[in-house]
Amino acid sequence: MGTAFVRTEADILSPGLEWQAKVAFPDWKGHTDTTLAMNSMYSFFGYHGQGAIYLKSEEALTGFRLYVNGIRIDTSAVGKGGSFSVDISSLSRDGENTIQVSHIVPSGLEKAVTVFIPYPKILPGKAARAGISPKALDMISRIIEADIRHGFPSAQLSVIRNGRLVYENAWGRLNAYLPDGRENTDSPEATTETLYDLASVTKMFSVNYALQKLVTDGKADLDSPIRDFLGEEFATATKAPAPGKDSALFGLDVIKAWKDRLTIRDLLRHQGGFPADAKYPAPYLYQPGLPAGELFRKNPFYAGNSADEAAKRSTIQAICETPLEYEPGTKTLYSDLDYMILGLVVEKISGEDLNTWLKKTFWEPMGLKRISYTPLQEGFAAEDCAATELNGNTRDKLLSFPGYRTYTLQGEVHDEKAYYSMGGVSGHAGLFANASDLAVLASAMLCGGYGSHRFFSRSVLDQFTAPKQENAANWGLGWWRQGDGQRAWYFGTQASAAAFGHQGWTGTLVMIDPERQLVVVYLTNRINSPLTDAAKDPDMFNGNWYTAGTLGFVPQILSIGMDTDADISAQLLDLAADMAMESLKLIPENVPLSDTHPSVRNAISKREVFESLAQEAMRGEIEAADAAYIASLKESVRASYKKKHFATCDNS
Repeated sequence: MGTAFVRTEADILSPGLEWQAKVAFPDWKGHTDTTLAMNSMYSFFGYHGQGAIYLKSEEALTGFRLYVNGIRIDTSAVGKGGSFSVDISSLSRDGENTIQVSHIVPSGLEKAVTVFIPYPKILPGKAARAGISPKALDMISRIIEADIRHGFPSAQLSVIRNGRLVYENAWGRLNAYLPDGRENTDSPEATTETLYDLASVTKMFSVNYALQKLVTDGKADLDSPIRDFLGEEFATATKAPAPGKDSALFGLDVIKAWKDRLTIRDLLRHQGGFPADAKYPAPYLYQPGLPAGELFRKNPFYAGNSADEAAKRSTIQAICETPLEYEPGTKTLYSDLDYMILGLVVEKISGEDLNTWLKKTFWEPMGLKRISYTPLQEGFAAEDCAATELNGNTRDKLLSFPGYRTYTLQGEVHDEKAYYSMGGVSGHAGLFANASDLAVLASAMLCGGYGSHRFFSRSVLDQFTAPKQENAANWGLGWWRQGDGQRAWYFGTQASAAAFGHQGWTGTLVMIDPERQLVVVYLTNRINSPLTDAAKDPDMFNGNWYTAGTLGFVPQILSIGMDTDADISAQLLDLAADMAMESLKLIPENVPLSDTHPSVRNAISKREVFESLAQEAMRGEIEAADAAYIASLKESVRASYKKKHFATCDNS
């Protein structure tokens, strides 16, 4: 007979409760059709080991039968006109679950039994029970630990599988370097509670989440023109493009017409016609000898600082004046400006700033404590956050102008447009979070809600995560999609085609794979490191050279051995050897292995990971292969490093 219903005092009819399903039997569809069986059954999303069903019965009801996933539930305790609940955690399963309500007595009742089904929540769990190999997780940890020993700043990882938080870990130091580039050995360690600057991952969990909720609730239409929110000035104030620009060929009247019909959907697709970056009119080129402040002095997007409301007003005016560079919808050009505008649209619709609205709409209902814009203004200390750039936004003192930050950034958004132009709260950047809270937040994309809170309808989830066009399967509406392996560098080769997520410039990644019920959140502060060569590339920080900073290795290795009982020791050992030898190819020409260049330190790190696994295999601590094979593998790795060493010595 299974579990049984008990009377509940919970007010399941409270308007404050939002349900995954609220269906009345018989004939939950409201009419009878020729399928006949459909009206007795209803399917919902759940996870194994959790779940409850609530119901309200009519006064005239004398009996009925209920099944959950084919197992009959004892309904004998269900009385007339009462509220009841039953724990179905022993019957629930991952993904689709089905209830059946049959043999209602008397048969003529229209709404004899109303069933209420909440959304699942994220519970603690174990990786092995969730089908994730502890050996794969150990490999990931070894790589991060080795990279940190050789100069990488810090990292944080959380993994959710089938409704369980099965892994969370943290490595490294909050602020790994001093402003002069020396290692900061006095820095506290990062923990799983540490907040990271999410950079462009913000786009998905601020603007996308907001619009998905507003569309679900019927408060937003993706085909609404932007001028409806920013006013007629959005198009009419447009200035003529600079001479020599391709857009100058279109003519100002054409550009104004394009902006006049520009929609929310266009911007979500990154097909709005705006430039890739808003750093103009001065060209965005870091050049030695550039006069101090010339890069930004004339730029309206850097009008003030994070506490200056006038800066935001100036930014909105500059957006209205911005000419488009191409006809909307004709090509894809990833642009922060698209999401700056969409953030303003959300604020217009909601009537509140993003931080306030997101907090009360998502974070508080989900019990999330470690996510916020402007954390230093929300009760967090600098030591709660991982640091980013060592010398403000100066690129190791390459740039300078009055009001520009020159101190190590910790708890302040790194992104210049978010900080100087939008008060730290913008649709394109500005969110801070720890990996576990962000993973729980991301899990709402799998089912649309959390507990008694409904966020997104299934149709809206499908709309936002489906390919935006037939020839662009790697893009949804804002979301990056795996498609035909087109995001493998971030999501790994084993992610399903339906996997989606986003990455951030500071070194952050979220991947959500609905087919595997998997959420991976990997956060780093890779730009909390010196520039490698400011004159050559002022956006290439030392942290970018390390495997730990490339992000995509995490879902790639995490997927090895998933949902199998196979021993993956040999596979991981071979992969470690491959990674060690491949890392040598990343070392720039003429940089010897004796150098302290971060590419060299990364290669040494990869060799250490391989050597540690090989030693354990030789000792029999892990099953890999016979001793002769392991010895030959070690010789291959040693020979490749020796060859690289002599080659660079000869060239230098």
